Amino acid sequence: MWDYSEKVKDHFFSPRNAKAVEQANATGDVGSISCGDALRLTLKVDPQTEVIEQAGFQTFGCGSAIASSSALTEIIIGKTLDQALTLTNQDIADYLDGLPPEKMHCSVMGMEALHAAIADYRGETIEDDHEEGELICKCFAIDDELIKRVVSQNQLSTLEEVIHYTKAGGACAACHEKIEWVLEECVADYQSAGSVEIATSPASIVERIHRIEAVLNDVRPQLQADGGDVQLSDVEDDMVFLALTGACSGCGLSGATLAMIEQKLSEALGEPITVYPVGSSALSKAPLKVVGGDQ
Repeated sequence: MWDYSEKVKDHFFSPRNAKAVEQANATGDVGSISCGDALRLTLKVDPQTEVIEQAGFQTFGCGSAIASSSALTEIIIGKTLDQALTLTNQDIADYLDGLPPEKMHCSVMGMEALHAAIADYRGETIEDDHEEGELICKCFAIDDELIKRVVSQNQLSTLEEVIHYTKAGGACAACHEKIEWVLEECVADYQSAGSVEIATSPASIVERIHRIEAVLNDVRPQLQADGGDVQLSDVEDDMVFLALTGACSGCGLSGATLAMIEQKLSEALGEPITVYPVGSSALSKAPLKVVGGDQ
C-alpha cells in the first residue's frame, strides 16, 4: 500500500490537459504499452517566442503516471522551451508533494516525453535505436544513457533506487549486474567530486529480514481484507519461505499472490529472490531460521 499525497490523488481523479492538443507542432512519445507505461505529450508552441501555449497528454499507465503527466502539463504551460528544458523529474515529484519511491519512474517518463517533444519541435533526432552493448534492460527497453542521466540528476547510489526511478531490472532481474556496472561508473564520478559513496556490500541478514518484513507488512492489509494473511517462515540465501494462512491458504490465486510478493521482495532487496510456499503448520514447529549473509 503506497502513501499517495492529496495532490497526486487530485491529479489522478481530475487530470489536467488529458487530451491531444489540436494543431500541435511538437509531439513526444516515450515508453511502450507492452512495457506497461506509455506517454504521448503534445505541445502548441508559439514560433516567435517559443512559449508553450498549450500542452496535452495521453498516457497508458498507473495513477502515478497519469498524475505525473497532468502535473507536467501544468508546470510547462507558459514557459519557454529553454525554461522547460531545465525541468527535472524531481520538480514533477515536488509539484505533486512527492511520489512513492516505487513510482518515481513516472516522473522520469514525463521528463523524457518533454525532451522528446522539444526535440521534435526543433527538428532534432533523439536516438531510439540501441547499439550493441548499450541496451541494459531488455524487458523495459532501458539503455545505459537513460540510467546514467537519471542516476546523475537524482544522485542515486543503489540498485533499488535505479529500479524505482527507471523500472530497469524490475522484471526478470537478469540485468541487475549490468545496472550495477553503470551505477558504479556514475558513482565513481561522484567520488571524484567528493560526494556520494555506493552501497555495494550485501545487506546484513538482520537488515534483509527487516526489508522482507516491511514488504510483508505492506501487502498484509490487502490479504487480511480478504480473510487471509502471510507469515515469514525461513530465509536461506536468495530463498524466502512464506506461509499463506486463513483464506489465502489453498486459494486458487495463491500462486499469483506469491508471485507478486516475490517481485516486491526482489525490488526491496535489490537481487533476484525466489519465494517458496510452506504449510502454515511449519510456523509452529520451529522458530525463524536464517541461513547465509552476514551473521
